[in-house]
Amino acid sequence: MGIYNIDTFDIPAPHRGQPVLTSGAPVNDSDAAMILIHGRGATALSILELANEFDVANVSYIAPQAEQNTWYPYRFIAPIEDNEPGISSGLSFIDHLISELLSKGITEDKMFLLGFSQGACLALEYAVRNPRNYGGIIGLSGALIGPKGTPRDYEGVFDNTDVFLGCADFDFHIPIEHVNESAEVFKKMGAKVEKRIYEGLGHSVNKDEINFVKQLVSQVN
Repeated sequence: MGIYNIDTFDIPAPHRGQPVLTSGAPVNDSDAAMILIHGRGATALSILELANEFDVANVSYIAPQAEQNTWYPYRFIAPIEDNEPGISSGLSFIDHLISELLSKGITEDKMFLLGFSQGACLALEYAVRNPRNYGGIIGLSGALIGPKGTPRDYEGVFDNTDVFLGCADFDFHIPIEHVNESAEVFKKMGAKVEKRIYEGLGHSVNKDEINFVKQLVSQVN
C-alpha cells in the first residue's frame, strides 16, 4: 500500500487536502480501478484491506481519507442540509478521483465504486447524481442519503450498469426500507440491481458479498 500522489487541495472543506491511499496495480498499468470509500470512524487504510480479499490482477485500488475519519457528522437519514458541507465535500472528492482516473486512461466501464456503511451511502449518492456506464457500483450496508420523502428524480441513466446492495435484515445503522428504496431508484435509472439481504449478518461484510464483488471485477479484466 502507498500514498497516491494527487492534489486534493482544490476539494472543498472539510475534506480538502486529505490523503489518498492506493494498493494493487499502479494506475498507469492497470486494466481497471476501484474507488473504495471507508465508513464512519474507519480509515482509507482499513478499507484497502478489503481489496486484498478480491485478489484480482491488474486492478488499482484507491481509497480517499475523510477528515477526522468521518464523511459527514450525522446519520445518513438526517436532513441533507444537516450533514453539509461534509456530503458535498465527499462527493467532490470522489468526482476528483474519477476525473483523475479518466485522465490516466481508465474508462468509465473499467471503474468501480465501492463503499461500506457511511462510505457506501456516499458512494451510492455520488453514483445516482453522476450516472455513468460504470464497471460496477457496490454498496455494502448502505443506502442513498436523506430521510424518507427525499426527492429521487435524478437525471441520466445507467444503461444496465451492475449495482450490488448487500445489507443485514436488521441493521441499526441502515434501515432496510432505505436499502429497498435505493434498489428501486437504481432500477428506475436503468441499472442491473442485485440486492441481497442477509439474515442475522449485523453491520459487517460477509464472504458472499466479497465473492460477488470479486466475480464482478474479474469480468472486466
